[in-house]
Amino acid sequence: MTRIYSGPLSMFGAKVEIAAREKGVAFELVMVPFIEGEAYEPKHPEVLRVNPVKQQVPVLVDEIDGGVSLFDSTQIFEYLEDRYPAPALWPEGIADRARARQLEQKSDEVFFPQVIKLFGLQDAMQSAPAVAACAACARYYDEMEGLLAARDYLAGPYGFADIAFYMACVFADRKGAGMTDATPRLLAWRTRVGERPAVRAVVDPMMRFLASQGRGVPAFLQR
Repeated sequence: MTRIYSGPLSMFGAKVEIAAREKGVAFELVMVPFIEGEAYEPKHPEVLRVNPVKQQVPVLVDEIDGGVSLFDSTQIFEYLEDRYPAPALWPEGIADRARARQLEQKSDEVFFPQVIKLFGLQDAMQSAPAVAACAACARYYDEMEGLLAARDYLAGPYGFADIAFYMACVFADRKGAGMTDATPRLLAWRTRVGERPAVRAVVDPMMRFLASQGRGVPAFLQR
């Protein structure tokens, strides 16, 4: 039995669920309690057991090999690739894998922190901090646009780097730092990734949850 603990608005949980679906892993999805204004409270006991310091989803618990309990979406990516190698979601070559891992890390640690800055600035999008964060996102989009000049996906074949950045882009669009016509290749990439069944299976319920809460749904995801 494999269980993935996530939440209805967990970007990092969505990453893990998409990856598991892409690999055809049979798993039970456990959505932890979510109360608007109080985040993921009360904390699920399995989340507290596996991730006692950060107390955050995603968490993966796999009974294979006597039980594996992991937190952090990137570490879960690595486990899924080792345990379920086909289909591969890292490129084949050592150098290509290193570049793909760097892109996945940059999506989480370089791009997404700019989006996080906008979470508390939705009523002040013309303020200097919001403008700066949006500009940083735009520069990152330009960088990714360059990568797509001769390929369909960020690291060559479709994989973890695309999953991570796609989900970060969903949240960026929600917070006012979405893509524009200035990056047409990136817009086409977003469409390709978004049409994958594994991505639709995760993102569509998330958008329905947003709509049920009266929150905005990005235009490109309004079915």
